[in-house]
Amino acid sequence: MTPSNSAHTTAPRSWLKRLFSAQESGLVLVIILLMAALTIFGGSKRAVVDIDIPAGATAAVRDEGDASVLTVRTTDGRESSHRSTRTWRIPDADPANPGAVRAAQGITEISRFLNKENLVIQTTNASYFAVMAVGMTAVIILAGIDLSIGSIYALAALVGAMAVNQLGASSGVVPTVLTALAVCCGIGGACGFANGAASVALRVHPFVISLGTMAIFRGVVLLISGAQTIGVEPESLQRDFFKLQAGGVYPVPTLIMLAIAAAGMFVLSRTVFGRQVYAIGGNETAARYAGIGVGRVKVAVYTINGMLAGLAGCIYLGYFASAENNAGNGYELKVIAAAVIGGASLSGGRGSAIGAVLGAILVQLIDNALVILDINQNYSQVVMGAAIVVAVVLDQAKGRLSGR
Repeated sequence: MTPSNSAHTTAPRSWLKRLFSAQESGLVLVIILLMAALTIFGGSKRAVVDIDIPAGATAAVRDEGDASVLTVRTTDGRESSHRSTRTWRIPDADPANPGAVRAAQGITEISRFLNKENLVIQTTNASYFAVMAVGMTAVIILAGIDLSIGSIYALAALVGAMAVNQLGASSGVVPTVLTALAVCCGIGGACGFANGAASVALRVHPFVISLGTMAIFRGVVLLISGAQTIGVEPESLQRDFFKLQAGGVYPVPTLIMLAIAAAGMFVLSRTVFGRQVYAIGGNETAARYAGIGVGRVKVAVYTINGMLAGLAGCIYLGYFASAENNAGNGYELKVIAAAVIGGASLSGGRGSAIGAVLGAILVQLIDNALVILDINQNYSQVVMGAAIVVAVVLDQAKGRLSGR
């Protein structure tokens, strides 16, 4: 009995030790602490609140100091009270439709940070570069880099907008969405393939290749667009899909981000291809001797990275129903920061998709903190650069300690 009990108690402890020692658990803790700080120190703001008054219910308003309290009593005897900083506005019942629900309107104080609308906006903003950060993490695991990611994002969105406009305003939601996804991901994949193939074929470091293609792709964007913003004519792309409303918010970009995180985590940790990526990043020479097609895997990873940049561009295009020629400017810094903060090692061999998404969320929370705390937005780039430096230093320190 004793060995059995010992085994049962050791297993949970071992599981908890792995959980709390993981890179992602530390990121989650940092995100929670930052969210708590923004909730406490971010202050509050006034927001309009609507309270439904069902048919047959009675509504009474009373003043309590600086607040106005609305009490709603339904026909079954249930009662609810709601506070407003201003007097409640209750519409009169419609004699023609006495069974209609009335909506009383008041003003309430809510947290500037911890409210449903702001949280969804932040995850939506994070989704654009979080999707790209998953692909960038795979590239960094290979000990590579892609500085053209922001330019690919802009080019894919621009060409996608032009393709969707060719369908016409009368096209349905399914053809419109499928066309946008196919064109954006196709353009992104072609750009990523060009980066990977050039780096492998020419035996030039991807930093140099992607630095050059960053300027080339951005130049193509300016040439095609004439330095103008291109709007999307079919409203179905925005209204019926990417900006589909649910519960008063627009959750589609966030859901896509979570789906990509799950897919990336599965591919990197549960497939032969994912193990090959880690093997090449850990020791490329050993991977060659093991029979892995290093060049083929590298080209595939850069192609996937480009496709994810195209997908992010499609999300941006569908959400805003337009493509700007300067879209994605500076995104390479945010994407690399998200991947590195998420645990990807610039020396290769280490990183995770879920860590990349958590890093993107943390980067976006930092941007939101500057807004909420009324700090000059010009500090954003300073903070991002400092975050990359700190993450790399901590990664190297962790590596040295593990070696010892």
